[in-house]
Amino acid sequence: MIAGEALRDRLRAESVFSAIRAQGAGGQNVNKVSNAVQLRFDVRASSLPDGVKARLLALRDQRISAEGVVVIKAQAHRSLPRNQTEALARLCTLVEAAAQPPAPRIATRPTAASQRRRLDDKARRGQLKAARRRGAE
Repeated sequence: MIAGEALRDRLRAESVFSAIRAQGAGGQNVNKVSNAVQLRFDVRASSLPDGVKARLLALRDQRISAEGVVVIKAQAHRSLPRNQTEALARLCTLVEAAAQPPAPRIATRPTAASQRRRLDDKARRGQLKAARRRGAE
């Protein structure tokens, strides 16, 4: 996978930024200045490796649409460049998380004690049910 700065540059090139008005408090400034940023990143059209694309699309994240577009909104800062940097950092975090392949499951066997406990519980439950049958007749 691509490391740090190269990944950030590639994601920046493939992302579409649009300035929007921020929500919430801010007085007159918030009503006249579009400092919030909406970042759109099309996963399917990106140059990411196929495995990373598949894991990214499989994530259960509300920021990823059904069409495979990641939409991130950043509005924490008063300046547009800082909000762009924050949105890109969030996208990088998301992609880096998807870049890590899942750890393979290592098959294990139950211990002898756990098998014995399971069988004892099973026998006890069976005796309880058998006692109910005899009492109902």
